[in-house]
Amino acid sequence: HYEFGGMTEMMMETFGKLLLAMVVAVLLVYMIMASQFESLRYPFIVMFSMPLAITGAIFGLLITGNTITMPAMMGFVMLVGMVVNNGIVLVDYATQLMERGMTCYDALTTAGPRRLRPILMTTLTTILGMVPMAVATSEGSEMMRALSIGVIFGLTLSTVVTLVFIPVLYMWMNDRRRKANAKRTAKSIAKNAKEHAE
Repeated sequence: HYEFGGMTEMMMETFGKLLLAMVVAVLLVYMIMASQFESLRYPFIVMFSMPLAITGAIFGLLITGNTITMPAMMGFVMLVGMVVNNGIVLVDYATQLMERGMTCYDALTTAGPRRLRPILMTTLTTILGMVPMAVATSEGSEMMRALSIGVIFGLTLSTVVTLVFIPVLYMWMNDRRRKANAKRTAKSIAKNAKEHAE
């Protein structure tokens, strides 16, 4: 038989630990958002941008000729915490507008333009902060280049997702909730009418 040892064994062990850290990070982010939104449904809308952010990071590494190294995996863990910020800003404001009496469509069309500037500001500051690390040519900089490139591409794609797909998903989930409530109300009315008739 044969087995990998030395540096390969250490790298596989480190990758496993980083993967575990990513799973724990996702669970913690979900729990925090669930407590903030006081809902189990809205955090899923925000977390929809996570897989696409990781996909964007992998795509960025691919087109720039970098590989998924340990620093790149650390960038993925960082992305888990960073990409939800924009979604929280948008979804929270849309929910507040709906609580004030707006329809779902009106709340989203109002929240989008009003929250566009904060979303772009938070994204651009992080991306521009990572650019010097991504283009650095000094000795040893190639180790952290994968981290910065992954974060830059992941944040860019997640911002597009936040502005386009999350509002669509938010409206779809609210429509489902409204239909479920209407069906429940209709059943309740029918049951009460039947009891009165008897």
